[in-house]
Amino acid sequence: LAWAYATARHASPSLYSALASMAASRARDLSPQAVSNIAWSFATASHPLAETHLLLDALGAAAQRRLGRFKPQELANLCWAFAR
Repeated sequence: LAWAYATARHASPSLYSALASMAASRARDLSPQAVSNIAWSFATASHPLAETHLLLDALGAAAQRRLGRFKPQELANLCWAFAR
């Protein structure tokens, strides 16, 4: 859902706020692709939410635990998202 809204450039702060909270609480259970896609989506959407920082912290920690399982494109997208 976050990916679709970011791709469409549809602004929805309340949706992103809810998604950030939910994804942050489940970050350790997400697949590498999901971690990458969610990080990319939030970076693309550029929503200045307080929850975004908490989400990126959680996604970063989740990625560190299984960095070797990321495909090159997933890793590239994740790095790009954190650079934004």
